[in-house]
Amino acid sequence: MTLTEVAQQLGLTVRCGGPKLMQEVTGGYAGDLLSDVMAHSKAGDLWVTLQVHANTVAVAVLKDLAGIVLVQGREPAEETLKRAAQENVPILISNLQAFETVGKLSALLGGRP
Repeated sequence: MTLTEVAQQLGLTVRCGGPKLMQEVTGGYAGDLLSDVMAHSKAGDLWVTLQVHANTVAVAVLKDLAGIVLVQGREPAEETLKRAAQENVPILISNLQAFETVGKLSALLGGRP
């Protein structure tokens, strides 16, 4: 399923995306501790977090993540949006709590092996 399809199904708002919105989402990862995401996420995962700072973009690039979903209606910092645009990292917004967002994402993608 493409990131655009995931965004439509989950009612996510795209803040930054470009051509990477057409890439496949192969799984998901939820976490707010950057070192944990670096250690355990996989390329193609859609990362669900409440972190809004620019370091999230660096982690997404390092791990080749499909994108970042910010929960609770949080908006990315201005520097985060700038860096995401430069690095072609999609940033999407969910108005739901992390628990609800992850549950819906997991159901949509059929869980993660």
